[in-house]
Amino acid sequence: MDMHTKNQYLQVLQDRYFMAKSKKEKSLILDEYCRNTGQKRKYVVRKINHYNFSLKKKRKRNKSNIYNLDVVIPLIKIWEIFDYPCGQRLVPLLKSEVERLRDLKELSVVDEVAEKLKKISPVTIDRKLRKKKEELILFLQNKKRIKPSSLLLKRIPIKVCDWNILELGYIAMDLVIHCGYSSSGLYICSLNTVEISTGWWEAEGILGKRQASTFEALKNTESRRPFKTKGYHSDNDVSFINDILYRYCQENGLEFTRSRPNKKNDNPYVEQKNYTHVRKILGYFRYDTEKELEIINSLYRNELRLYRNFFCPVMKLVKKERIGSKIKKEYDSPKTPYQRVMESREVATATKKDLKKIYLGLNPAELKRKIDEKLNMLYKVYERSKNEGRKLDFYNFSDTIEQKVPPGLPIFENRPHQTLVDAFSGRG
Repeated sequence: MDMHTKNQYLQVLQDRYFMAKSKKEKSLILDEYCRNTGQKRKYVVRKINHYNFSLKKKRKRNKSNIYNLDVVIPLIKIWEIFDYPCGQRLVPLLKSEVERLRDLKELSVVDEVAEKLKKISPVTIDRKLRKKKEELILFLQNKKRIKPSSLLLKRIPIKVCDWNILELGYIAMDLVIHCGYSSSGLYICSLNTVEISTGWWEAEGILGKRQASTFEALKNTESRRPFKTKGYHSDNDVSFINDILYRYCQENGLEFTRSRPNKKNDNPYVEQKNYTHVRKILGYFRYDTEKELEIINSLYRNELRLYRNFFCPVMKLVKKERIGSKIKKEYDSPKTPYQRVMESREVATATKKDLKKIYLGLNPAELKRKIDEKLNMLYKVYERSKNEGRKLDFYNFSDTIEQKVPPGLPIFENRPHQTLVDAFSGRG
């Protein structure tokens, strides 16, 4: 007997209870109800004396559906253009980019819908996109390390979490390997770098892990940043902890620090970008040819860096406080690396003008299309470079892959785009 049935039963007995002429008769009614429902006597007495069954049930509020399909459809399109950010990160983009997308003919909405898109809250965005996000969930991950010289390790100080996120110019870096299942032979690695204060991201592909190649790639990324570099922070990989980079930092007055061995949390600023900016784009396949390297570097040097730095907001941790067993974190407002650079006093006015000119000439939807085109090209080259009978390194797709791919998920011809929306978590 459920609660609704018990209340109906009590409603029938309530009239008899109040019409009873003696306590004995009321007691018999209570005994009958308690025996049949298993409820405690005192609870039933309180309920029968105070519960008014004649009251009408509260009507459910008819909430007006402000954000209907006319708003949700363009919202999904904008969400896809900006690479599936969470609600918190999408809000500032909606406020600043909706009109630009309309001017660029990428978004065709009336003024009323445009105003609604600018006013929608992060919670509502996440609610409206929940089903779409669920359709995008995919899958995931080791290698031996060569130990660098212990004498050189002693010269390079360890730095853990004491970063001044207000000071511009400190670069965290890491290598992301694209070896598939096997680490044998020569394969492409991505040098992933991020500036800690603004989140400005640069990357470069190299064939192999030679120290000279890594150093050359680092110089290339440094030349593309719109501000001066003050220091580097890496893990203990021999590609970074070597005499070439150490002498370069010493000669140019750059700070060079490292994290503790086997402690990924010492380098969180770049570790979180390894997935969102590299793995999510290139996947877990083995890339080991010059043609693949050319396409990857074309992405890193052009469309992908512009897309990530000008149109992908990041949130910075402002405060962390432990309350009992829980840690409460506070973040600042989501802003793109470009916006943070423009707000910095350490960047020259001429550089800011150049950056603004670049920003005004960019179309995020067109950048996204070009990125997908190059990724499709990369996968075709990947397929041609492998033997026909060889299985794919990480995913073994059947001929009917189209049936397995969730609707709306971008694909590289016969394989899904490596897109796990993390934004879901609000990190990055």
